[in-house]
Amino acid sequence: MIGLIAATANGRRNAAHLATAWPDARLYAGKPKEALSEAWSECDAIVLFLATGAVVRLIAPLIEDKRRDPGVVTVDDATSFAVALCGGHDGGANSLAERVAEALGAKPVVTTASDALGVPALDSLGDALGFRLEEGSDLAAVGAALVSGEKINLVSECRWPLGPLPENLIPSEEETPPLVVISDQIVDVPKPAVIYRPPSLVAGVGCSRGAGADEILALLRSSLQEANLSMKSVAALATIDAKSDEVGLLEAAGNLGVPLRFHTAAALSAVETPNPSNVVREAVGTPSVAEAAVLVSGAELVLEKRKSAMATVAVGRLPVRGRLYLVSLGPGEDDLIPALAREALAASALIVGLKQYVDRVRHLLRPGTRILTPPLGDEIKRAELALEEARAGGSAALVSSGDIGVYAMASPVLELAGDDVDVIVVPGVTASQAAASLLGSPLGHDHCSISLSDLLTPWEIIERRVEAAALGDFVVSLYNPRSRGRDWQLGKVRDILLAQRPPDTPVGIVRDAYRPTQQVAVTDLASLHPEDVDMLTIVVVGSSQTKLVAGRMVTPRGYLS
Repeated sequence: MIGLIAATANGRRNAAHLATAWPDARLYAGKPKEALSEAWSECDAIVLFLATGAVVRLIAPLIEDKRRDPGVVTVDDATSFAVALCGGHDGGANSLAERVAEALGAKPVVTTASDALGVPALDSLGDALGFRLEEGSDLAAVGAALVSGEKINLVSECRWPLGPLPENLIPSEEETPPLVVISDQIVDVPKPAVIYRPPSLVAGVGCSRGAGADEILALLRSSLQEANLSMKSVAALATIDAKSDEVGLLEAAGNLGVPLRFHTAAALSAVETPNPSNVVREAVGTPSVAEAAVLVSGAELVLEKRKSAMATVAVGRLPVRGRLYLVSLGPGEDDLIPALAREALAASALIVGLKQYVDRVRHLLRPGTRILTPPLGDEIKRAELALEEARAGGSAALVSSGDIGVYAMASPVLELAGDDVDVIVVPGVTASQAAASLLGSPLGHDHCSISLSDLLTPWEIIERRVEAAALGDFVVSLYNPRSRGRDWQLGKVRDILLAQRPPDTPVGIVRDAYRPTQQVAVTDLASLHPEDVDMLTIVVVGSSQTKLVAGRMVTPRGYLS
């Protein structure tokens, strides 16, 4: 919950606006001091519409621990600035300042050194991957070394999709401080060091009816200690579905804050385990629960089952899953690059794409980002380069203009990608959508898109699709309409469409949508000249219902008599 507190009439108006706009915000009435005291214990973050100095004096008696205190943002009465005052990372004040600024038209002010210098904040590094910070980590000392440019060794048993890292944070096998360590193993490292526990372990659990959560957790804890593994790296518990209502198991997972995953006896009995039991087979239909649950979860068994009076536990290590973002950049203007695309680019250590696409977003890439630009025609190579990075445990983005899922790279990548990497498809504004917006509203009713390129699709199939679109009276967006080597297909398509709709059917021709060289023209079907069109053009042919209104193409939403 975000608390909103104001002292002036203008501040109260802006606070009320946020309270209405944000479902997770609450407006606290009354004098600021009393309102702040109430909000401090109830909210995750607080926005005060007061001068910074006044807020400093108000919060001073309340501050205890940055890991528990709410983040605080102050906003001046003119809503010129939203200042992240304290709790920038732990309290979320930095991101909240940006959110407030966006809502009120203010400028966010963030003074945290890591944010100001564009380096990762150590207290939140790996948050998106589920990393947990080990108690006693030397955040201040290592953070100071990071922002000062001092060499820091990054020690990890495997690679994680952390995105681009500062040049002074160097992957290494040397445990020479200052250190950043990513490990599920409990080891002594020299200080100063920051240690992250990745969500890399799965614990298989079997138990008798009535086994308590305390016994299960005690066995898990002792098993992990035996293997020198951290409880913080346990990402899930796994068991047989016959135990889906076992209270002790459910409570154990709840206490750990991890999911409890269930597998059928058939799935568990299909894997070979080192310690099968006929007693277990007779009881639940599989010779192994704990060890088999680990293996069925896709983990490598690192600790065979251990027993207590009423429970068994086995532990496995999950493989690291790299991330591949398939990023849509929209048609041309920076403003049409989706916010999700910007986030994906910032999170990617490698960007792959045609040079003209990568050049569009170089200013959005973080320092240290690597770039690969195979030439046009090497689509499979582009896909394989991006997948190779993700399969190595890294993070990569494959970029395309328009929407990457429409006549672009998403299909070939997903055909090649297995379930060993996480693939995130980021949608964008398609070429036909961009062209339609410049023409008016030609896609207001049923419409389809057809590519006239016969490089991957035989012309006979393309022609049948055009005939079907003509018979169905669809508005048709024509991609790849004409090139130097294909100069007759558009004329053929025009003739097919003319057989089914009037010669004065409106046709929009848009070249280089939302780019400085943009050209927009409207003609009719009979007057469509293929020589006016090239590969950078989208041709939108209206249906029998499409009309021109004040020079704009409009397809009514319904057929009205």
